[in-house]
Amino acid sequence: MGKAYDNEEEYFRRQRIFSDNLKKIKEFNSRNESYKLGLTVFADMKYEEFEHKFLMPEAPQQCSATRSISLPIDDNVLPNAVDWRNEGVVTPVKNQGACGSCWSFSATGAMESHHAIKTNHLVSLSEKQLMDCSTNFDNHGCGGGLPSQAFEYVRYNRGIELEADYPYVPKNGKCRFNSSNVAATVATSFNITSYDEEEITRAVAVKGPVSVCLDVVGNFHLYKSGVYANTQCHKSHRKVNHAVLAVGYNVTEGGDKYWIIKNSWGTGFGMNGYFWLKRGVNMCGVASCASYPVV
Repeated sequence: MGKAYDNEEEYFRRQRIFSDNLKKIKEFNSRNESYKLGLTVFADMKYEEFEHKFLMPEAPQQCSATRSISLPIDDNVLPNAVDWRNEGVVTPVKNQGACGSCWSFSATGAMESHHAIKTNHLVSLSEKQLMDCSTNFDNHGCGGGLPSQAFEYVRYNRGIELEADYPYVPKNGKCRFNSSNVAATVATSFNITSYDEEEITRAVAVKGPVSVCLDVVGNFHLYKSGVYANTQCHKSHRKVNHAVLAVGYNVTEGGDKYWIIKNSWGTGFGMNGYFWLKRGVNMCGVASCASYPVV
C-alpha cells in the first residue's frame, strides 16, 4: 500500500494484520454477497483500531430538526437514477485523516453542492472552520458532531470560508474565522423526517446531495465495490458513528436499489472514495439522521 512504518517491529505487526485481512477478504469474496472486499488503504489495520481513529468516538446527539420538510412530489415522476457528479456540482473526495471529523466533511460536501447548484460555481469549503468554530452548536471537532448542526452554525455565523483560506488539519484547534473571507452562506436547513428514506430519495432527486449518517461496523473499512449491506449494523440514530454524503441513487441490473455515497477517507477506499449502499431498508441507519442546507 506504499506505507512507511516507524520501526521493524511495527512493520511486521502491520504485515501480520494485512495477511489476516487478506485471508478474510478472500474468504468473504468466495461467497455470493452483494459487495466485494479488497485491499483498501486500511488493509493493515484491525477494525478496532480503525474505529478508534476514523469514526466518531461519541455517538451524535439527538437528530432533532430545526425544521422538517415533506416534499410534495409524485414518486412516479422521479428519475430512476440520479448522480449529481455528472452535473459538475460535487467536489473531489477529501480525506479526514485520523480524526472523527466526518460530520464536517459531510456538511461541507452538501453546502458545496447546493452552492454550486444555485450559483453554477463549485468551491471547496472549510471543514476546519466547522471543527474549530461550531462547538456552541454541540459539535466536537475530532470528537464527532452532526451535519445539521454545522448547517445551523453557518446560518447563524453568516458564512463559511474556503478550504484554501482555512485549511484542514486532522486535529482540534481554536476558532480563527475571518468574516471577510466568507465564500458561501446558508439561508436555512432541513432535517428530513427520521426514517423516511423515500423522502431522502425525493430530496436527492429534486434538491441535491443530502448529508446522511451511518452505523459503520465490522468489515466496512475493507469495502471495495458493489452494494454494501450488513445485518450487523444498527438502524437507530442513537448508534450512528459516521457521516457521509448521498450524491445520487440507482438500481443494479439485478434490481437492487442503492445509494451513491461520497466518503471522506480519500480515494484509497472503496470505488475511488465512493461506495454504494443498499437503498429502501434504512441500511445501517442511513435514513435515521438526514439533512441538507438551503443556500
